Amino acid sequence: MLIPRLLPLSRSLLLALSVVAAASAADPVPKITAASLQARTAMLASDEFEGRAPASAGEEKTVAYLEREFRALGLKPGNPDGTYIQKVPMVGITSKTKSTFTAGGSEISFTPITEYTASSRRLVPQIDVQDTDIVFVGYGIVAPEYGWDDYKGLDVCGKTVLMLVNDAPVVDPATGKLDPAIFKGNAMTYYGRWSYKYEIASAKGAAACLIIHETGPAGYPFAVLGVGWGTESFDLVSPDKNEGRVAFEGWVTHTALERLLTAAGAPNYPALKAAAVKRDFKPIPLAAQASFSVTNTTREVASKNVIAKLDGSDPRLRDDYIIYSAHWDHLGRNAKLTGDQIFNGAADNAIGTAVLVEIAQGFASLPTAARPQRSLLFLAVTAEEKGLLGARYYATHPLYPLKKTVANINIDGAQTKGVSRDIEVIGYGNSTLDDLAAAILKKTNRILVPDTEPQKGYFYRSDHFEFAKEGVPAFYTHSGKDIIGPPAGYGKKRSDDYTSEDYHKVSDEIKPWWDFEGTATDTRLFFELGREVANTPKWPEWKPGTEFKAKRDAMLQ
Repeated sequence: MLIPRLLPLSRSLLLALSVVAAASAADPVPKITAASLQARTAMLASDEFEGRAPASAGEEKTVAYLEREFRALGLKPGNPDGTYIQKVPMVGITSKTKSTFTAGGSEISFTPITEYTASSRRLVPQIDVQDTDIVFVGYGIVAPEYGWDDYKGLDVCGKTVLMLVNDAPVVDPATGKLDPAIFKGNAMTYYGRWSYKYEIASAKGAAACLIIHETGPAGYPFAVLGVGWGTESFDLVSPDKNEGRVAFEGWVTHTALERLLTAAGAPNYPALKAAAVKRDFKPIPLAAQASFSVTNTTREVASKNVIAKLDGSDPRLRDDYIIYSAHWDHLGRNAKLTGDQIFNGAADNAIGTAVLVEIAQGFASLPTAARPQRSLLFLAVTAEEKGLLGARYYATHPLYPLKKTVANINIDGAQTKGVSRDIEVIGYGNSTLDDLAAAILKKTNRILVPDTEPQKGYFYRSDHFEFAKEGVPAFYTHSGKDIIGPPAGYGKKRSDDYTSEDYHKVSDEIKPWWDFEGTATDTRLFFELGREVANTPKWPEWKPGTEFKAKRDAMLQ
């Protein structure tokens, strides 16, 4: 049941107007409106755009729309070749898989989509992995800085490694809480991310890697993984055709896994979890085997990032760049579904793309004398849903030098619940961008707060991460939950409902209750943050102890 709003929309509008009024008179405030943001979101999330899948008619329409918008705003083409397009060469992979699990003389079956998903990223027609021993390797982490090694020197070449999702939740016995000195306490590190787990399994020479899914530690229900089962996946083109990757990658639910554990006479799932949370954990061979067969069909895919440019007003700083980014893509259409087949992706990320264009419009509308001193790039990237591929391609094939890229401000999702007192920063405390944002918010009696769900690893799940990996300070937020007007708990309930009911589902559409005044209010923060960075002599920096600082320091030497 929906929670009723207790105050009329005008309350949100009044707060939004106060945000505008609080801006410095010396800095003109452009017209950023809820109506404009709603119209742009509705356009991008409409059935006409067919779910905005890369390499589809939906991509062609989306890219054409963004080009028209940027051109109409008077922004320059962002590619030095004179176009608004950066081509992103990818490969499409369609896998047909067959898996067999045996234990105790019996074959154990898992139901595809609801209990089990699997594929191979190797760009070869056929992959066969037969009769591999299954080994439980805890969380599958090798982290010398934490004195942690889940493999303990075990040779897993040719084996199937089975591992838990997320980081090991190590409890400090003195406090009874998660130990912040190990894997950052309750904040997921990259070691907890599924991509790392496949990477370390590949480095160890495993034949296959299966990650055990639980909704809490993963941060999303298993149904999210099932969306892509049997459909085409994407990757960037690699020289070795991904031969360096583990041959077989998959997920299995912890409830389905119990059937295999029972048949193998192994400890039950809670017992395995309890063992894996200790430093002295040693891999546990299971009396079970797995065989995998994959047939891959591949094709070259030419997708596109869309990029526009606003030149800085100061000739001395014009070659410094601030990148605003948002991913334009979503999941497209699934013709196998009955009824609604289009994944409109209104919240993910039609609204974020609308915010990107709205910010671009704001800067383009400023009087010449008020234009930012440094240059701005507005980058709408492809294939975020396929693994941050468009952002990764730009970050590794930049159109402008990363050593001259001052910061990245990324928008993935936006506020729909109304105007909030707070806004959550993902990766709180990583860079001085947080300090600048907090100071801007303070002027309107709003606050910047840490991610309320750090255990879900959101820092590694959006496009800013690809810039951070290359050393560029990056800023990414989630919408605040302390909403002005409704009763306490309204914002959290709306967020939780989205995750459980709409995330990566055809139901991700604009809802009647969406309040775009909140979207506009947060858009002004992103605008002001970019303007501050563009006009402030001191560049943003990674803070000491952040894993990206060393790369940035080396880059700027």
